[in-house]
Amino acid sequence: MKFVDEAQIKVLAGDGGNGCISFRREKFIPFGGPDGGDGGAGGSVWLVADEGLNTLIDFRHQRSFKAQRGENGMGSQMYGKGGEDTTIRVPVGTMVTNVDTDEVIGDLTAHGQRMLVAQGGKGGLGNIHFKSSVNRAPRKATPGTPGEVRELKLELRLLADVGLLGFPNAGKSTFIRAVSAATPRVADYPFTTLHPNLGVVSLGTDQSFVIADIPGLIEGASEGAGLGIQFLRHVARTSLLLHIVDIAPIDGADVADQVRAIEQELQKFNPELLERPRWLVLNKADMLPEDERQAVAQAIIDKLGWTQPWFLVSAIARENTMAVCQQVQRFFESQREAEVERTDMLPDDVRLRGELPQG
Repeated sequence: MKFVDEAQIKVLAGDGGNGCISFRREKFIPFGGPDGGDGGAGGSVWLVADEGLNTLIDFRHQRSFKAQRGENGMGSQMYGKGGEDTTIRVPVGTMVTNVDTDEVIGDLTAHGQRMLVAQGGKGGLGNIHFKSSVNRAPRKATPGTPGEVRELKLELRLLADVGLLGFPNAGKSTFIRAVSAATPRVADYPFTTLHPNLGVVSLGTDQSFVIADIPGLIEGASEGAGLGIQFLRHVARTSLLLHIVDIAPIDGADVADQVRAIEQELQKFNPELLERPRWLVLNKADMLPEDERQAVAQAIIDKLGWTQPWFLVSAIARENTMAVCQQVQRFFESQREAEVERTDMLPDDVRLRGELPQG
């Protein structure tokens, strides 16, 4: 299936039905009075997150969604039937933005989560509501209000714990194949990965995390060059970034310069990405003699002044790849423990309400 992570749709809620002007006319009841019923409410449009979907490709074929109009009111105080809602299924991880105002309406991050994106119109009032002591036969009713109409931008952001960064051919796809059951396409030319791939790394009972293979970045990606800018958004949700680098580039490029080039693209796209944990994975160690690997790696680390964790691996030979995953698992476990301690320190009344401080 083709991967589509952006779509623009139009949603139209149903209009409310009109109120009715009617009078009760029955034999032996000379002064029946008004009995016009109200119009029914228009149907609304909802988005619902479905974990069975993993792409927005369906919106390439249907871009407009309309809810049902409410029925008009009728005589004998009969109210119009409300219009049926329209429910649109989207993948978990979809962010919704109002195109006209550029306002983020919400984020669907859990299976079954629902979001109202267009409110149906209200039904009009029938003339039964306008009866008074001075107006016993009102010939007045109100029309239903129109339903909301919105242009929405849907943006799918993968829900992954770990995101892989790096230039094309750095070995990201090979790495994800080595540590998970995912089978992304691998070849010896740039841009093999044309869409993100997700893999689940399982290290034992209740020890697993989701890793995302993000298509390679090149210089100028944040301005639209190459494929990377299309997928940089997918690292926005990740808690940890693994920056994978080819330690022995065939073209002889400077590895430290390549690392800095990716950092610049992250800075331009979203400076906050540079503030989250980012570990360096020096890949393709098998391309160097065993007695030189550690020295070459240390020289790169020293040149970068790298202070975060770093690893020397060979993804294709699966050397040291699981050691990286074990360290990642410990990172997430320490995060969870810190969160539990943070919660335990809260006052009892706050903790019982489930309120957590921000930041």
